[in-house]
Amino acid sequence: MPTIITYNVNGIRAAIKKDLAGWLKASNTDIVCLQEIKAKPEQFDEALFNEQGYSCFINSAVKPGYSGVAILSKIKPKHIEYGCGIEKIDFEGRVIRADFDNYSVMSVYFPSGSNHLRQAFKMEFLTLFYDYIAKLKKTIPNLIISGDYNICHTEIDIHNPKVNKNSSGFLPEEREWVSQFIASGFVDSFRHLNKDPHHYSWWSYRANSRAKNLGWRIDYNMIANSLLPKLKRSQILPAAKHSDHCPVLVELAD
Repeated sequence: MPTIITYNVNGIRAAIKKDLAGWLKASNTDIVCLQEIKAKPEQFDEALFNEQGYSCFINSAVKPGYSGVAILSKIKPKHIEYGCGIEKIDFEGRVIRADFDNYSVMSVYFPSGSNHLRQAFKMEFLTLFYDYIAKLKKTIPNLIISGDYNICHTEIDIHNPKVNKNSSGFLPEEREWVSQFIASGFVDSFRHLNKDPHHYSWWSYRANSRAKNLGWRIDYNMIANSLLPKLKRSQILPAAKHSDHCPVLVELAD
């Protein structure tokens, strides 16, 4: 079973300039799920990653310089599914899936509720995605859904829960969605193994937030309940600084 990293790179070209490829080489990870690549396939320097043994699979948004997801894999997948078949989600390049012999890995970039319209789309996305996964897991039960969920689940996942109780990303209805999603058959791999506070995966660029560790935990590797016996390790890796997010790792045993 693999080691997997999920990483919202906030622009693959910008992250490469900050030596993302060098960091990945040192990390020696089997599968890398990227979000917010903000690039078309022809703007994605695959050769940098190919020379490390990664095959690159890219699902870009129609709009240039926006959204987009990718999976880099040292393990040869049996099949790659680009998108989820829901037009308004696939238009924004938010979902890609790689199927392997005994499991499937998805890289997903959930919308942020940056304004009233986008918040409405975010809530619609959550409903559509929940239903999509409910159907998918009937045929692909061993799912690993990695990505930027843009939601903190509980008060322990955000540096100031009281101040942010009405903020997108920590709204009661968003948090309830995460609870229901987990209840439908998934495990928050990091929180399952790490109960301590002050672990975050995203920090605002404002107010020196990262240096003060005033963050939000919004990036997850959710694993199907069926994979829980194989869960070996999960870590947030805040020392990696190619983005306003940091990578989150999960390792599954054979």
